[in-house]
Amino acid sequence: MTDAQETAAEPDLRTPGGGPPDDVEPAPIPLLEPREGIPPVVSTPEALASVLAAFAAGSGPVAVDAERASGYRYGQRAYLVQLRREGAGTALIDPVGCPDLSGLGEVLAGTEWILHAATQDLPCLREIGMVPSALFDTELAGRLAGFPRVGLGAMVESVLGYALEKGHSAVDWSTRPLPEPWLRYAALDVELLVDLRDALEKELDRQGKLEWARQEFDAIASAPPAPPRKDPWRRTSGMHKVRRRRQMAVVRELWTARDGVAQRRDVSPGKVLGDAAIVEAALALPVNVHALTALPGFGHRMGRRQLEQWQAAVDRARALPDAELPQPGQPVAGPPPPRSWADKDPAAAARLSAARASVSELAERLNLPQENLITPDTVRRVCWEPPKEGTSEAVAAALAALGARAWQIEQVTPLLTRALTATA
Repeated sequence: MTDAQETAAEPDLRTPGGGPPDDVEPAPIPLLEPREGIPPVVSTPEALASVLAAFAAGSGPVAVDAERASGYRYGQRAYLVQLRREGAGTALIDPVGCPDLSGLGEVLAGTEWILHAATQDLPCLREIGMVPSALFDTELAGRLAGFPRVGLGAMVESVLGYALEKGHSAVDWSTRPLPEPWLRYAALDVELLVDLRDALEKELDRQGKLEWARQEFDAIASAPPAPPRKDPWRRTSGMHKVRRRRQMAVVRELWTARDGVAQRRDVSPGKVLGDAAIVEAALALPVNVHALTALPGFGHRMGRRQLEQWQAAVDRARALPDAELPQPGQPVAGPPPPRSWADKDPAAAARLSAARASVSELAERLNLPQENLITPDTVRRVCWEPPKEGTSEAVAAALAALGARAWQIEQVTPLLTRALTATA
């Protein structure tokens, strides 16, 4: 056991594994209150200019959060951006009234951004011109530090001893004007992010994991935008029931038609037509509107025009020549599902079993989730097509080519090398 691991094993009342003794009654946790009240929502160029000046003059890192309208609106755009910085206070910005926040991104260039679950918010922030050059992700920091619960509320409570208000995370943030309780909730989301960041940095340093975290944060900040998903219709819920190519074509046509309607109306696709209804139509292949109406999800409350557009999509799929029907499944880049390895390549299955066991043991010793130590996909790829030379240098090179960070390569290379050579 290293010095860092011995230190990490010491109990701490506000770190993973810590807590009050059994015979001590826990003190009530105070509800967090905004230190400066709820700021007015910034929705004009003039008000935005004042925020830019204030945050440019502020000091230290900036806490950033964004609220979307998932399940209500089409896409994942931001409908509120929250910021907090020492010397500038808290700002609530309406991206509908101020759709271009690139000026804010410019005044914060070189400043560390603090986000909770950064990968969720970065895509919608990028759309409005906000891209960090350096960041600190408090959720990921909590994972690396071994916290069992890493939601923002749980982290603020266990690390800082405050309770956050709950209940507004899944509301329709495209609502205008935004109700005051929602704004209060949004402001509190960035109220203590800087304090949480500082406490987690100390905890990671105490455990000898701070450099690991920095490498992870750098990887997130430098990652390019995700490419568009190929054949997104294949992710329709219940798709596993659809096995014939003609039925798959119905799913594709209905999904595409629904997506066009949802985009035009700016509503969530699920509010236009449910996935379950799409799958029902694909399985039944209705020949007319009357047959379609009898299916679940296409009831009498649906207007005639809507029913006709869905039936038209089904008819297009029914009329396709066989050569234009989608193929079952997508060509998968990389190894097959592990459940088939024993039949296809018993040696690879043995390598994977040994590697998984070693990764699980090491992750438990380091007190962090296995997927943060090394992604399961990386392990599968190395085990399915191991390096021709079974040396640690070759394994390290293979891990680096798959995107593993230096700290992951250092930790995982020895055990993967042993797993690959022991089953050779």
